[in-house]
Amino acid sequence: MPIHAVIFDIGNVLIEWQPERHYDRVLGKERREAMFAEVDLHGMNDLVDQGHHFTDTIYDWAEKYPDWRDEIRMWHDNWIELASPEIPHSVRLLRALRSKKIPVFALTNFGVQNFDYATTVYPFLNEFDRSYVSGRMKTVKPHSDIYQRVEEDCQLAPETLLFADDRLENIEAAQARGWETHHFTTPQGWAERLVSAGLLTPNEAQ
Repeated sequence: MPIHAVIFDIGNVLIEWQPERHYDRVLGKERREAMFAEVDLHGMNDLVDQGHHFTDTIYDWAEKYPDWRDEIRMWHDNWIELASPEIPHSVRLLRALRSKKIPVFALTNFGVQNFDYATTVYPFLNEFDRSYVSGRMKTVKPHSDIYQRVEEDCQLAPETLLFADDRLENIEAAQARGWETHHFTTPQGWAERLVSAGLLTPNEAQ
């Protein structure tokens, strides 16, 4: 069955998301490793992705760990430096699909306030035909209900959706619902998948 919509994850597909890299640069690797061993920063971020308030969640978390208060607040105060840079080839693929009138959606684990902020820094985040943001939906990948809600909202059959994500568990959850998928590791690999699906020509996918 032909593909009727292409769905992009955002973190590590359109924008690099490597918080450890930022902290290594600011704190040094040894101190960063000590902090991450003591403080569940990714667990904190999961709450934001589930819809908890971006500022309140991080600042409250920082108060639980006074020895790391300032460093934890960096997750909020320097957030755009954690979520950078954009991945230019992936952005070109997004725009190439849209130029051919192929519907393009976002399906992302992302908080409400920081997604709104990201759209002011990365204009391409405003270019999706539909944006499915976990914080707004109050459910996250890889839970099956987020995929079901996408299907119900866009009214497209699962087998007509092509979804790229960097996390294998998210891909497997989509596959379980019958979606076509691509495990994203490089933008070139994603480009080749879009060409093989007949959505872009090799030249359009450059």
